[in-house]
Amino acid sequence: MSTPIAVGLSAVIVAADGKAPYALTTRHADGTAGLPHGRFDPKGHRTFELGLRDWVRAQTGFEPGYVEQLYTFGDLGRELPQAELGDAPSGARLISVGYLGLTPERTDISAFDAVWRNWYRHFPWEDHRAGRPTLIDQALAPGLRTWSDNNGKQAAAQLARVQLAFGLDGQPWIEERTLERYELLYEAGLAPEATRDSGRKPPALPVSALGEPMISDHRRILATAIGRLRGKLKYRPVVFELMRDSFTLLELQKVVESILGLSLHKQNFRRSLDRSGLVVGLGQTTQATGGRPAELFRFRREALRQGHLSGVQTPRG
Repeated sequence: MSTPIAVGLSAVIVAADGKAPYALTTRHADGTAGLPHGRFDPKGHRTFELGLRDWVRAQTGFEPGYVEQLYTFGDLGRELPQAELGDAPSGARLISVGYLGLTPERTDISAFDAVWRNWYRHFPWEDHRAGRPTLIDQALAPGLRTWSDNNGKQAAAQLARVQLAFGLDGQPWIEERTLERYELLYEAGLAPEATRDSGRKPPALPVSALGEPMISDHRRILATAIGRLRGKLKYRPVVFELMRDSFTLLELQKVVESILGLSLHKQNFRRSLDRSGLVVGLGQTTQATGGRPAELFRFRREALRQGHLSGVQTPRG
């Protein structure tokens, strides 16, 4: 007898400002956050994307703008109670199609059981704007080293994975490896979702170091979106989907920094923008930042029609 399949749709909707990047999340009875999601209806939804937009509107009141398909998640284990989709057939294998959406504004969603949530609440080890978080070396690395040491013949290979992912023992920190870092924490039994799914005892680590869990595998989906967005803004001008029609160069830099979780070199960032042709001055200034008047710019959207598809350069500070 064949196993029935249910197709779920999940959305990572991102907004950002100079303080933080935010993901649109739903709130559940136990206080755990989730992503907007629902089951694809072959009769009621003409396409996956239209179905996804319906679920986002119904659960959060948000009207999605820019969206792109992120990934298809089909691992065994998604049938956990937290991942069930309403009228899905009993025992169905759940396949989830994830989407990434970007918006320049955190719209008012107070009428719904939803909230714009700083994604670093779920991934505190990912924000390096004020320097490398001490929790990596003081809390996460010892637990991961112990786990790798207990992997027998695979110990050396697992340690190498940990070193590369978390920038240990002289390895560089690569911001796009968000998913690899989360999956290592899950495999090592350190992520709260791992102890939830296995029924094992939680590790003796500070909860604040492990990040807030999410329902089902939604934190894995969010990690996938973070890594994708961090990489993509370097080769496609997607960051401008997060900006208002007019902005200062400092505002643009701060949004890029909040997404990457890194500080950038101000002068080199501006030089690269000058060379890119992605922005153009409006001949107007603003004092909204509280300092000297700053020039306002806009994204040269016509550059897309001219085949200009590069992203922004990200020279580290």
